[in-house]
Amino acid sequence: MSIYVISDLHLSFFPGSDKPMDVFGPRWHNHAQRLETAWRQSVTEEDTVVIPGDISWGLKLEDAKVDLDWVAALPGKKILLKGNHDLWWTGITKLNRMYGNMTFLQNDHVEAEGVYICGSRGWLTPDNEDFTAADEKIYRRELLRLESSLKSAARAFERKKAEEAPGTTAEGGPRILGMLHYPPVSDSSRFSGFQQLFEDYGVKDVYYGHVHGEDGFRSSIKGEVHGIRYHLVSLDYLNCQPLQIL
Repeated sequence: MSIYVISDLHLSFFPGSDKPMDVFGPRWHNHAQRLETAWRQSVTEEDTVVIPGDISWGLKLEDAKVDLDWVAALPGKKILLKGNHDLWWTGITKLNRMYGNMTFLQNDHVEAEGVYICGSRGWLTPDNEDFTAADEKIYRRELLRLESSLKSAARAFERKKAEEAPGTTAEGGPRILGMLHYPPVSDSSRFSGFQQLFEDYGVKDVYYGHVHGEDGFRSSIKGEVHGIRYHLVSLDYLNCQPLQIL
């Protein structure tokens, strides 16, 4: 049983959609079909796939549901996080009642294969030259959402250890895989509140999407920084192949 991750599916199977991704270059040609082929070749029903945002171009849930049904029909359990284009994402309780094999993650964690999946959408970080006062409000809110997710994993880990050894305090901490849609920092030479939270909770691997194109691929944060390994998992960067991470 394995865990995979891939972000930015950018699906648009719903009627009336006019969002062809081919216009963004050869990496996007027939991307949904290529993704399905690669997914079915590698992912089994016992595996888990994390999708950190930008899942469907649908503006309303009734449109996005066509794309979500397509994802649900693929093998494995899925954990979905919100991206900046997922405007259909409203009412987390309602979303989590829709499918038996998909969990929509917000302010919480999901345990899979003995590790804890935590994350949030994220946002532009203060080091970005386009960062505004309006962005500051959203940035602070996303920090709170990420912290809520990380705290929930830490509490679950303590409860689990207490049940295994009543009267004792858990040693060490949970193994957490961090997920964001946005990069954790815009300039890889700078530092953000998202990175600080991941450090505070002992996260060793962080996966994010949102970045597209060769220039973005080159400049985004990757590899080990301050003891944390950062991984870009946008669909076009991964060439439509879900990345096995565990």
